[in-house]
This record gives sequence, structure tokens and C-alpha cells, in this order.
Amino acid sequence: MAKQTKEKNETILDFIKQNPLCSSKTIHDELSNEYSYATIKRILQQFITENLIIQIGNGRGTKYEISQTYNLFREIKVNDYFEKEIDEREIRTSFNFMLINEILEKVSLFTNDEMTFLNSLQNLYIDNTSKLSEAEYKKEMERLAIDLSWKSSQIEGNTYSLLETELLLKEKETAFGKTKDEATMLLNHKAALDFLIENPTYVKPLTISSIEDIHSILIQDLGIDRNIRNKRVGISGTNYKPIDNEFQIKEAFEKMCILINKKNNIFEKALLVLVLISYIQGFADGNKRTARIISNAILMNYNYCPISYRTVNSIEYKKAMLIFYEQNNINSFKEIFIKQFEFAVNTYF
Repeated sequence: MAKQTKEKNETILDFIKQNPLCSSKTIHDELSNEYSYATIKRILQQFITENLIIQIGNGRGTKYEISQTYNLFREIKVNDYFEKEIDEREIRTSFNFMLINEILEKVSLFTNDEMTFLNSLQNLYIDNTSKLSEAEYKKEMERLAIDLSWKSSQIEGNTYSLLETELLLKEKETAFGKTKDEATMLLNHKAALDFLIENPTYVKPLTISSIEDIHSILIQDLGIDRNIRNKRVGISGTNYKPIDNEFQIKEAFEKMCILINKKNNIFEKALLVLVLISYIQGFADGNKRTARIISNAILMNYNYCPISYRTVNSIEYKKAMLIFYEQNNINSFKEIFIKQFEFAVNTYF
């Protein structure tokens, strides 16, 4: 959908949001200067397909209202959103249990066009890797693992450069002026990836214990508590407050695992792991890096191309995550996922 058309269609969504249970005739009466009646009917059907609105009734009695999934997919302009300071933003400050229990179970995260694009990339990956020898494939995977370890650690504040990371992971050569914890974080990423390559079905099905095991590898020797936390945590840059009850955290993880194991779409599985482990914040630290590694474990388990996130801007990644925390909106993060999958296919294989 062209940008101008998308912005115009937001007018219809805004009208439905402000006038729940309105009819197509009511919408046309209000917006007839901009849209023909046939155009409005077509756009309404498109919104239903995209799960932005729901239809109530049939025939002349048909009414429309915003769906529960509206917030998940509505357009949010990232730069405009963060022009407001933390305390000025209208956000959902607490964990949304309905998101996992009801909303995400009933919705497809990717549009038909997005799935066509992702599947074409995956087919290219399968075709390209089929032409590689075992040694060549292993070399490309090693290159991707270095890039992923570097970028995932950089997102967490690690100051190693990509070259320094390569020397550390290949030659065990630590960089001058860097802390021991920074080197450990990078080595732990590589250890977690090596473990999952050796045990490709470890997260199939996904369980709390498998998530805890990967987390334990990633935080080894970093002074971070293992297993599900029983204390409160805060997240910098937002007023969103994760669950602070150990039993509710376990329940959220359990329902997340059920949701992901039920999904048939591999891209949806990988994206859901990426955002939900981070959203639940089940560990004292290391949640986002655990999410990135397990998301890749799912992709690799089904012979899909893993993602290094090498070209993602760390600030943009964090902003996309904050929008999901605060608005339960997945669009910005989905865009990052798609772009980075495309980069991985075209760069490594």
C-alpha cells in the first residue's frame, strides 16, 4: 500500500475508532468528499482481512468496530512517537495478559505480500545452500555467528568492534582496554550458538526449561542470576513495568510456549519469540539476547536462514522494542525482522 493511500486510509480507521458500531453508509456520509462508497466498502474489506476491524451483523445491518488486534498493526511513526518524553507518552504501563492468551493466537502477523517476499527469500536461501559444500556452509555459518555475537552484544552496550570480536572468537585474543565481562558476553553468545548447532532440535518444542538453559549459557560468569526471577526489574527508557510475580512470569512463559508451538508459520514462531521473551522480561538480565538466540534456534531447526542483525541500528532496535512494550504494536519490529532476514540471505548464503 502506497504511503499516501495508507495515510488516507488511517482517516477511516480513526473515524471507526471514534464512532464504534458505525455502518459503511455512516462512514461514507462523513467522508464522501474523499472516498466513493465503493472505495469505502473495498477498504473496509481490506481492514477486515488485516484484522484491524471486525464486522458485526450482515446486510444492511452491518456495523464495524476496531478489533482487539488494531493496536498490534496500526501505523506508528517512530520519530514522532519518541519526540515525546517518557512521562508524556500515553502507554500501557503493565503487562497485557490478553496479548498472549487471546490476541496473538487468532492473528497472522504477516500480510500476504510480506509472506510472499519472505518465502521468496527462503527459497533463495535453500537454493543457494544446496550448492555449497559442507565446509563452505560451515564457513558462512561461522561468519554469521561472529556478526550475530557482535551485534547482539552491541545492542546490550558491549563496546567491542566487529574486528575485535572476530579476533576474540577465532583466536581468543581479548581487546585492549575492554572489560572482562564484555569478552565473556561475546564468548557466551558463541557458546550458545555452538550448542544449538550441535543440538538443532533443542527448542522443539519450546519449553520454559529450554529457554532457561539457553539463558544460562548466555549469562555464564557474568554475575547474573539464573532462572526465572523473583524480584522486580525496571527497564530504562520506559514506564512499562514487567510482571513482578514469579508465578505469573511462569504462567506467561507457559502460555507463550503453547502459542509458539501451535503456530505453523516458522517466521511467526521466530518473530513471536523475539518480542515476547523480551516483553515478559522473565530474567533479571539477558532477556533480549536470549530472545535473539532462541529466535535463531527456531529458524535453524526448520532449515530457515538465521539472522545476524548486523546492519540494524541499535537505537532503532531498542525503539521498536519500546513501542512493543508500551503499545503492544509489532509493526516496527516486524520491519526490522524482515529487513534483517533479507540481509542475511543476500549476505551470507
